[in-house]
Amino acid sequence: MRTNRRGTHSEPTQVNRRSFLGAIGVGAAATAALKALGSPALDGGTVQAAEVGPQTNEERADAALQHRVEMAQLAHDRPLPGHASNGDEEDYPFIGNFGKGLPHNGLGEVDGAAYAALIAALTSGDPADFEAIPLGPGGRKLTNPQAGLAFDLEGPDSHHMQVAPAPRFDSAEEAGEMAELYWMALLRDVGFSQYHHNKLAQAAAEDLSGFSDFRGPNVGGAVTPDTLFRGNTPGDLVGPYVSQFMLKEIPYGSLSISQRQQTVLPGVNFLTDFGSWLAAQNGATPGGLPIDPVRRYNRNGRDLARYVHVDALYEAYLNACLILLGMGAPFDPGNPYQSSANQAGFGTFGGPHILSLVTEVATRALKGIWYQKWCVHRRLRPEEFGGRVHNHLTGQADDPIHADLLGSEVLERVHLKYGSYLLPQAFPEGSPLHPSYGSGHATVGGACTTILKAWFDESWVIPDPVVPNEFGTALQRYRGADAGEITVGGELNKVASNIASGRNIAGIHWRSDFIESLKLGEEIAIGILEEQKVTYNETMSFSLTKFDGTTITI
Repeated sequence: MRTNRRGTHSEPTQVNRRSFLGAIGVGAAATAALKALGSPALDGGTVQAAEVGPQTNEERADAALQHRVEMAQLAHDRPLPGHASNGDEEDYPFIGNFGKGLPHNGLGEVDGAAYAALIAALTSGDPADFEAIPLGPGGRKLTNPQAGLAFDLEGPDSHHMQVAPAPRFDSAEEAGEMAELYWMALLRDVGFSQYHHNKLAQAAAEDLSGFSDFRGPNVGGAVTPDTLFRGNTPGDLVGPYVSQFMLKEIPYGSLSISQRQQTVLPGVNFLTDFGSWLAAQNGATPGGLPIDPVRRYNRNGRDLARYVHVDALYEAYLNACLILLGMGAPFDPGNPYQSSANQAGFGTFGGPHILSLVTEVATRALKGIWYQKWCVHRRLRPEEFGGRVHNHLTGQADDPIHADLLGSEVLERVHLKYGSYLLPQAFPEGSPLHPSYGSGHATVGGACTTILKAWFDESWVIPDPVVPNEFGTALQRYRGADAGEITVGGELNKVASNIASGRNIAGIHWRSDFIESLKLGEEIAIGILEEQKVTYNETMSFSLTKFDGTTITI
């Protein structure tokens, strides 16, 4: 059946063979080729629309099956890594691992029987065992502990990937990361562009420089206000703190969307007294946030924390893709249509393809990191560690906290301001109810930006870079000496760092959560690109720069 111009239906069109071929100007050679297709209509007086292509339906079905089998075999044959933890669960039971939302004692230490029930459920995988995990009196639910047990039909299986063991509870690295989080909390309302002349930011840089194992970026071994709280990937230290992809307007079809966001009023932090902190560990339901009536561009840590409190996980990367397409940013040279004389990409290697692919990887990233969170590491949240610091310094417990942190001036600054040694939280509820290591936001960021780096020419310099004004109410031209060095690849790295760092600034993740999760997301995206490459008819390649600075071609 076909639809005619009046919207009604009629039987399939049949026309005289000679009139049809003559009307479309088909000569003798072309007619012979059409007859070679085997259409019975070409041997009689009429012709019907018939499929063309290099394979019959049966051959195509067999080829599709073969592709699926080959990709399943590729996924199966990926190396199976060992999944090592840091040993905290054995060495420091009930203080060194995540237990938020389960019942706790008066010191905020998780109930042993409830924790054992959690481990039993993760071990058995039986949905009924998950329903038997006791919750704290606050009643908040654990976030999706079964997600890491799900299978996926695309990309590496969750059990085929690994992240390095998290820093140990008693380590110098953990001490350095915790000190950074305390400083982040104290500096939430200071503009990123103000760090270089802000005395508190200068004190933070000097203090962190003195830690024996702080792994943030530095210059000549010293943290500076210009490197403070930035990421570790290529491009993170170039240009403004906030990526251009979180500042420039987003072309969204016929719309143009400003990135001024609904943010939070300054000066309000949470879980800074022991009573509210303990209630949160027991799953207390959170209160609200004081919303700023003025929408602002991301200008400081509080704005960035607000963004990552309510964002869709792939939001910033879909926005980045739309911005790049709107700018006319060039695609990777391996895109087959970059050199085609008479074709343009669309469903493959065009705008619709990349817009769907950049979001497609997100669910795979979440399954991969949720396995690490619940089934391997179960790392405690920074707010939980803050309770250990508070109990230690107030003499209620003697926990193995590294001397680097205990000797830092940041603890006395926090105590002077809040009357406790707890880590001030940007969110009323504190952290979510799932373990800290690794970060879901960072894993999704690693996966999505890897897709974008494979798709676009990373070396292309972004024109007309901008930065928010002091109040975040308008954008102004960025006039730094490195304005001409702000590239697609660097800003994609930076937007992933911004999103992950926003979760750190909020007080709910550690630096190593962010760094290691980017790598896991990258591995997932590369695996998906490897599997998809065999499905294309075009001759193509993807090239990209990994987060460690090495380049690969798929």
